[in-house]
Amino acid sequence: MARYRAVKFDERLSLVEHLDELRTRIIVSIAALVVAASLCFWQNDVLLDIANKPLPGDLVPITFGVTEPFMTTVTLSVYGGLLLALPVILYQLYAYVLPAFSPHERRVVLPFLLTMPVLFICGVVFAYFVVLPAATQFLLNFNASEFNIEVRAREYYSFFALTCMAVGVLFQVPIGVLAVTRLGITTPQRLARNRKYAILAIAIVAMLLPGTDPITMLISMLPLVLLFEFSLLLARLIGGPPEEPAPGDAAEETG
Repeated sequence: MARYRAVKFDERLSLVEHLDELRTRIIVSIAALVVAASLCFWQNDVLLDIANKPLPGDLVPITFGVTEPFMTTVTLSVYGGLLLALPVILYQLYAYVLPAFSPHERRVVLPFLLTMPVLFICGVVFAYFVVLPAATQFLLNFNASEFNIEVRAREYYSFFALTCMAVGVLFQVPIGVLAVTRLGITTPQRLARNRKYAILAIAIVAMLLPGTDPITMLISMLPLVLLFEFSLLLARLIGGPPEEPAPGDAAEETG
């Protein structure tokens, strides 16, 4: 029978047992994705209305060919299912990786792992209400008098989903900053001194967003820079890595 229970830090597993646990967690993740994607396909009219909302005016995506409406709807349902199933998938990943951390490291890392889905959702919401409307407004009105502008459904929905997921991932900046300071890899003071390199990295990553123009890049950069500064402030307040308990203290706690 496949193992599906949390592994303790000091528990020793064979390679076969590790692979068995990994297989089980992958199956659970795929099942969650299938259920979420099926739900999105069942309510595909609602999903399509949500995805079309950032388009300016009364613009409606168009399709070409006999099978494209169906295949585009399936693709968008998979994207939507991935967003819905992400908490389950992340939990399976965390549950598989966390046993590699010592109890001390786990106390440091666990709060950050619990915060990651919240920041991801905040990033998706920001992308939907701020980044996507600005991007579509700028890109679809650029040289509008010189082109007969139509939006192809397959390309737009890929752009829509990838932008939401990319901005959601970019909103993990505070987690990275707090994690490296709490684990003692670096200090808030050193990060502050190298602020210009962090802002440059944020600019490069924002530039790599799918279909990003200069205006959208600046809109995406602003909250990321603010999040970086806020996480530096939190890192100074929280301080460095917690001290390891002395062996005597640990024995008293267990006793």
